[in-house]
Amino acid sequence: MTKSEYEWNMSKSKEKKIVVANWKMNPSGIEEANEIFSAIKKSAKRAKNATVVVCPPFTYLHSAKKLYAKSNIALGAQDVFWQNSGPYTGEISPGMLKDSGAKYVIVGHSERRTLFDTDEIVCKKVGAAIRSGLVTVLCVGESARDGDGKYFQFLKEQILSSLKGLQKRHLEKLIIAYEPIWAIGKDAKNSILPRDLHEIVILIRKILSDHYKAAVASRVKILYGGSVAATNAAELLLQGNVDGFIVGRESLSKEGFDKMLGACL
Repeated sequence: MTKSEYEWNMSKSKEKKIVVANWKMNPSGIEEANEIFSAIKKSAKRAKNATVVVCPPFTYLHSAKKLYAKSNIALGAQDVFWQNSGPYTGEISPGMLKDSGAKYVIVGHSERRTLFDTDEIVCKKVGAAIRSGLVTVLCVGESARDGDGKYFQFLKEQILSSLKGLQKRHLEKLIIAYEPIWAIGKDAKNSILPRDLHEIVILIRKILSDHYKAAVASRVKILYGGSVAATNAAELLLQGNVDGFIVGRESLSKEGFDKMLGACL
């Protein structure tokens, strides 16, 4: 590592990190949810160098809004619909999320894409969420890696398709979360290598720079998700050069999530 690279890394390490807790369809009841809420509230109070965003199931948002009042925790949702109102049974609009206390929303998570979210649908959701004022965490990632580097082109097409029609001013409300599907749901030792993550971060910034402007692209936060734990968080932050994490399973563990936030200090 050159001196300039080291200095740049140290500068990045001092920036405030973003840690998004994606609870998915957990826990099964409000009592347990409130216990986890309380634990995260205590952990976040100590994590001065991290912005903590909790994304519980929709039904827990109002409860969380009360518990997190006057705390440094932000609330988010796990998905959103692209219309503000209308005959869309079972859907949740951006306005409804904001009214429930959400400031962030996850869009394009791999599990949603597996169900039915195409790039076109993700694009509609991203546009609607950002235009409504929600900070939008766009998830992207390949299902497998090949020796020819074809996954680079896949990521480029996925990112540009998901952002189609967005102007550069909209990127102020955008966060990109890189979550390689092949690394999700495993233990930390099977996560991505920091040097490979750094390579992806460079690629994402180049894609954004080529499509928008370098100055705008440099301000977009890039997170990583995929078997992140307290044991590898610090290394991924420093050597992978990401701005934080999107965390699934570990965000439900009081002790594990507390230790992960400690890595952001």
